[in-house]
Amino acid sequence: MSMLQVINVSLAFGGRSLFKNVNLKFTKGNCYGIIGANGAGKSTFLKILSQELEPNTGEVLMDKNERMSKLEQNQNKYDEYTLIDTVIIGHKRLKEIMDQKEALYSKEDFTEEDGIILGDLEAEFSELNGWEAESDAASLLNALGIDSSMHYELMGSIDPKVKVKVLLAQALFGNPEILLLDEPTNNLDAKSTKWLENFLLNYENTVIVVSHDRYFLNKVCTHICDVDYGKINLYLGNYDFWYESSQLILKQMKDQNKKAEQRAKELQEFIARFSANASKSKQATSRKKELEKLTIEDIKPSSRKYPFIDWKMEREIGNDVLFVKDLTKEGFFKNLTFTLNKGDKVVFLSSNSLALTKLFDILANEDNEYQGSYKWGVTTSLSYLPNDNRKYFENVNLSLVDWLLQYSPIKDDPSFIRGFLGRMLFSGEEALKKASVISGGERVRCMLSRMMMSNSNILILDEPTNHLDLESITALNKGMINYKGVMLFSTNDHEIMQTVANRIIDIDNGFDKYCTYDEYLEYINK
Repeated sequence: MSMLQVINVSLAFGGRSLFKNVNLKFTKGNCYGIIGANGAGKSTFLKILSQELEPNTGEVLMDKNERMSKLEQNQNKYDEYTLIDTVIIGHKRLKEIMDQKEALYSKEDFTEEDGIILGDLEAEFSELNGWEAESDAASLLNALGIDSSMHYELMGSIDPKVKVKVLLAQALFGNPEILLLDEPTNNLDAKSTKWLENFLLNYENTVIVVSHDRYFLNKVCTHICDVDYGKINLYLGNYDFWYESSQLILKQMKDQNKKAEQRAKELQEFIARFSANASKSKQATSRKKELEKLTIEDIKPSSRKYPFIDWKMEREIGNDVLFVKDLTKEGFFKNLTFTLNKGDKVVFLSSNSLALTKLFDILANEDNEYQGSYKWGVTTSLSYLPNDNRKYFENVNLSLVDWLLQYSPIKDDPSFIRGFLGRMLFSGEEALKKASVISGGERVRCMLSRMMMSNSNILILDEPTNHLDLESITALNKGMINYKGVMLFSTNDHEIMQTVANRIIDIDNGFDKYCTYDEYLEYINK
């Protein structure tokens, strides 16, 4: 059976061990989701698998007759190539043969020896389905929504969002035996993401994917690889199964009074529920069979810590929430008119994410250059999580405790501040870090703490999952579901849109309806 094997792999950077003595097997027909906190080493692990990076100890083994393909992260690498050529480059050996053939056919002093070499190349070319290469590459591009009229344009001349799709097509081209994908849904539109999900569900080779998109991981993964505190553990099932099973085990461990039989029964019921929910794809069907065989001993608790995100409202909101009339921001949107009601949780959509940022900046009173009007109700109080939070942190020479103190309603109780920071995993010395040097994910967690302190009944969240790890995204999702006030938000996270929003406003086409995100997708794809 085709497989990729990791044997005793260890890697350390500057005295810090990323992982130690990792032993894993990745087998044909499965899709493995690599998860872990930011900085845990997920992308680094992919580089070891692709042999771009050599581990300190151990080795990675794969069949020399098999081909590995990896999603290229450098969007400008192929700027001098056409889209079609960029895709075909994904099959390195095939592209080499094509170039060698072209060079030989264009030789003026063609020799008998050249003829023999050319004959061998033609045979190999045929074996690799070379005659179909261009049409196969074109099919992938078309499937990802790139029109045939663009296929012979240079990569350097096209929009970065189209480049992402071309590089994805490059990774998928030629049916590689092992496919490595690092954040493949980043900057993909909903239609292309859906296509990729279906492609991978029917893919019969080995897929290893790093992603923060839980919906995507749930859809395509048969196994989860958890990079956690220097170890990489492999678990059967998708992300939800891994998360919920580890949480259940953790809860059971805390409840020592429960009898072993009761705990076993709970776990068996849990496994049975997940098995029944498996979809009808080839992968999910085989996963269902494996889940049914799963024993209780196979499920282990996670050592992960999750932030606690819980927004409260100081004041109940009235019926009059927001009135927007003919709101226009030159170059971004025109004549937006809508009314928000009590209980609304609205996801705003646009092909231009900057347009949504401009809209939220206006509604949060941070941008006064617009036409039209908007009016908040008298009972409303607003808290805003902007996409760009740099102004809150740059050149701010304060500890996180003192930084948060600026926004606290209680100024003389440091334990109150530390409590809020502790919820967001800034405990002990972590709370004394300088605000100016923390990471992007830490900044977002601090901003969420600031929002929780406000006790507002209106929340505006512009791409709140940016820079967050899966644990924080999961906690954020829960907090958004539980919030009782009105919420306006933008995100690329399918799971959040589906589980939080009760109304969809697409500012590009005037779509405004009380429905779920999945219902919206059905509507626009009719």
